[in-house]
Amino acid sequence: MAPRSMKPPRSVRLARRTLRGLPAARYGAGHEAGLRVPAADGSPLLTDHYFPLAEGDFPTLLMRSSYGRGFPWAALYGMAFAEQGFHVVLQSCRGTGGSGGDFHLWRNEPEDGRAAVAWLREQPWFNGVLGTIGPSYLAYTQWALASDPPPELRAIVAQVPFHDPHAVFYSGGVLNLENALAASAAMAFQGRGTLPYLKAVLRLACRLKKAARTRPLTDGLRVAFAEPVPFLEEALAHPDSADPFWQGAALGPADVPACLITGWYDLCLEQTLRQYARLPRASLLVGPWTHTSALDKGAADVFAESLAWLRAHLCGDDSGLRKEPVRVFVDGEPRDLPSWPPPGTPREWRLGTDLVGPDALPLSFRHDPADPTPSIGGPLLSPKAGRRDDTALAARADTLTFDSGPLTEPLEIIGPVAARLSVTTATGHGDVFARLCDVDTKGRSRNICDGVLRLTPDAPETVTVAMGATAHRFPAGHRVRLLIAGGAHPRFACNPGTGEPAHTAVRTVPVDFTVYDPSALVMPG
Repeated sequence: MAPRSMKPPRSVRLARRTLRGLPAARYGAGHEAGLRVPAADGSPLLTDHYFPLAEGDFPTLLMRSSYGRGFPWAALYGMAFAEQGFHVVLQSCRGTGGSGGDFHLWRNEPEDGRAAVAWLREQPWFNGVLGTIGPSYLAYTQWALASDPPPELRAIVAQVPFHDPHAVFYSGGVLNLENALAASAAMAFQGRGTLPYLKAVLRLACRLKKAARTRPLTDGLRVAFAEPVPFLEEALAHPDSADPFWQGAALGPADVPACLITGWYDLCLEQTLRQYARLPRASLLVGPWTHTSALDKGAADVFAESLAWLRAHLCGDDSGLRKEPVRVFVDGEPRDLPSWPPPGTPREWRLGTDLVGPDALPLSFRHDPADPTPSIGGPLLSPKAGRRDDTALAARADTLTFDSGPLTEPLEIIGPVAARLSVTTATGHGDVFARLCDVDTKGRSRNICDGVLRLTPDAPETVTVAMGATAHRFPAGHRVRLLIAGGAHPRFACNPGTGEPAHTAVRTVPVDFTVYDPSALVMPG
């Protein structure tokens, strides 16, 4: 029995027409709106159903969203994939988008995902072949279902995905402040509709600097938002990944074919690479994207990759799959690889010899939380994300830069990057930020990858700052730069320098850092 035919809303059809680079539609698309599907606790979860206007059996895609069911999900997924021959079930998670119950970050998704599949089994149009798809939190709901996969689940497409919520909020023990605020605005307000979401985003944009500088930081949340955001307050109160608060959040691998899609400037890049390493049946695409631009500038590539995977595993048509499991973009050009990371021996670039600073080591600088080192570019949830001109950072007194000489030939690096630093602080407390940059022949610097690490009195004198992975080609004549600072604000919350928790500290003190020999930049060979 086919679903009752109804055209998707006019707004969805108009939005679909704006999507460029997608394949031609195979079918018209029908729509059932506002279905009430019971959650595991009986709460009604509002659900929209998009489907091909044609006779026959079609596989189903399940999308469970904390961001509502409107733009862009309805056009980019609901209508676009229905046109390609899939039932698309788009459901608002508990406590979001008009669904009943209360939203609790990650906790309800496994059982509610299974409840959605139980409902699907009762639908006359469901043929028993199921896939899941979606980005960000919509990818987390896929991992939640796949942690104990139903027999119908044949494929996963996880786009700019996360499986570890703690890693979204913290890096190297440091609060990802700007991204935590932006992600919370999306999760708390996007499901309420376009206007409430835009109002929250505009408020945050106008008040970000003030909120980030407010002490204690918990009071800054009230500056950033017009109302409490309970899950954000809870995340700030539990910075330790080993805290029982986070138990059950990071999910293990699932034996389900998984297509993983991320970007070099996606805040979820590193956990996506970790997920790929432990999944037995997976493909990986890493493009020149941020968390948000993957579904904008990268929409055509992302859609083609996703569609090929779903057709192969749900429809038995593997003609669109590439031969190699890994595809990475190297400065905008795709390259296929048999594995990730590529084999090779890492090379150490010693500070003071391979990379030269303003003087011989040891070298010192002071980071003042009252005038913190600013953040420029990188994996942000904002239009300022990605590769940016960060030349101005090198001129600041609160940074150290170490440069190579002009390269005599191009240098290509593909894989993880790290800084191995012998570093101390006068107080024993501080955050060390390390960034790899490409400096062109005119002296302009652009960020490639970076990382941060919290230092405590019991930390070893030599630490490794993981700076993420990249695929980059330094042209001949360019220079390799390592920049070291005591933070990047407001991307990361400032370390108060006193040893107090960053979210409750009221008092701050400047922190003096000293970098010693031996220290090195470690890059793929």
